[in-house]
Amino acid sequence: MVGIIGAMDEEVAKLKEIMTDVEVTSRASMQFYKGMMNGHEVVVVRSGIGKVNAAICTQILCDRFKVRAVINTGIAGSLNAKINIGDIVLSVDALQHDVDATGFGYDLGVIPRMETSTFVADEELRKLAKECCERVNPDIQVIEGRVVSGDQFISDKMVKTRLIGQFHGDCTEMEGAAIAQAAYLNKIPFLIIRAISDKADDSASEDYPTFEKKAIAHSVALVSEMVKNL
Repeated sequence: MVGIIGAMDEEVAKLKEIMTDVEVTSRASMQFYKGMMNGHEVVVVRSGIGKVNAAICTQILCDRFKVRAVINTGIAGSLNAKINIGDIVLSVDALQHDVDATGFGYDLGVIPRMETSTFVADEELRKLAKECCERVNPDIQVIEGRVVSGDQFISDKMVKTRLIGQFHGDCTEMEGAAIAQAAYLNKIPFLIIRAISDKADDSASEDYPTFEKKAIAHSVALVSEMVKNL
């Protein structure tokens, strides 16, 4: 069974529509939709926005549903000039840009007393996602890169520039690295899929509502095709 997490209703609604034999379980104020999608058993859930919600959701998928992998689908802001609105980013790895223990001598983004603070996504899932995306979304780019996460909607060019310089990220959002860390601790594979909805700069607040639906449509098409080929 594979767990599929989206932060917002809009990111999982279309996936729920193509599911059959659905059973709904409520945990931690989240609704977990267990059923069949394209011949495979999945659990689809809206985690809510932010790292805490995302991590709790992932842990429930591990404990209650014993998922063998987690796919996180959603939207993000681009940090890479070559990645345009509508394109898809597949995580090579993920880290949290708002972890700050510099007062104890750690670099920004480093989680104290953990073996790693950069969580590497599953290569096989990423390879499958790339093949599927090229098949169902031929009109866009699919990029393999770094996802940087924090409890902030990035809409400031100076902050964007700092994230690029410090973390070399390709896109930024608010859940992926928390899901990645939870998957790492539970020793299960994960992949973060992010459709670009804005440029994470001073135009972000304007771009986001305009391109959100298009970005989500690309993500849904990709995840549906991935499940079919798992």
